Amino acid sequence: MTVLQTEDHGQVRVLTLNRPDKLNALNTELTRALDDALATAEREVRAVVLTGNGRGFCAGADLGEFSSLTPAHADAVLERAELTARLQTRMQRLSVPVVAAVRGAAVGGGAGLAIGADMTVAGTDLKFGYPELKHSIVPALVMTGLVRHLGRKLAFELVSTGRLLTAAEAAGHGLVNRVVEPDEVVPAALEIAQCWAEVEPRALAAAKDLFYRVADLPTDAAMRAGQDVNALMRGFRQ
Repeated sequence: MTVLQTEDHGQVRVLTLNRPDKLNALNTELTRALDDALATAEREVRAVVLTGNGRGFCAGADLGEFSSLTPAHADAVLERAELTARLQTRMQRLSVPVVAAVRGAAVGGGAGLAIGADMTVAGTDLKFGYPELKHSIVPALVMTGLVRHLGRKLAFELVSTGRLLTAAEAAGHGLVNRVVEPDEVVPAALEIAQCWAEVEPRALAAAKDLFYRVADLPTDAAMRAGQDVNALMRGFRQ
C-alpha cells in the first residue's frame, strides 16, 4: 500500500496521506514521500490540496519509530529532524498555493501541516492541538508555526496543557478559513484550488512569495519589496 496517494484534477493535484489505520501518523516513509511530492507538484501543477484518508487528517509523528530514534543513533535522529523541519515549512516555500482539507484529528505534526498550508478547510469534527507533552516529548519542530499563527498566551496553553481546539475555536482564532461538514472538506478545498489554478501562475507565485516575505520585514523594507514586485508584474499581463 502506498503511504501517499496522488490524484490530479486538471491543474490541481490532491495529495492524500494514506495510513488510515495509524490516523496517518508521520513515519519517515510518509514524511519523505510528502516532502518529495510537494516539490514535484510545484513543477507540474498550479495548485495542491492536502488531505488525509480515513477519519483523521494526521495524528502527528509516528511514536512507533521513536524506539529507534535515540541518542545511540544520532545520525538517524538528525536526519529525521532535518526532514521534518523541511516538511513543516515546505508548503509556504512552494511557488504554488496549497490548501489543507482537514477532518478529525490534526495534532502535533499534523496540526503543523494543517496550518502550514496557505489556506485550510476544516470539518466540523476537527480536533486540533499539540499533545506532545502528554507523551513526554516536546513539539519542537512545529512550535515556530504555532507561535506565528497564534498569540503567545493561547499558543503556550495548547503546548503546555495539550488542550484540543474544536473547529469553531480554530476558526475563531484564524487557524482555518472555512468550516464545513466532514464529507465536504475535500470538495470545498478543491473549489478553492481550482480558483487558484485559473489565475496567471507567475502572478500568483509572485503574490505568494511577497505575502510571506513582507510578514517578516520591517515596514520600509516590506514596501520596497512590494515596489519591486509592482514593477515585475507589468510583464505578467499580455
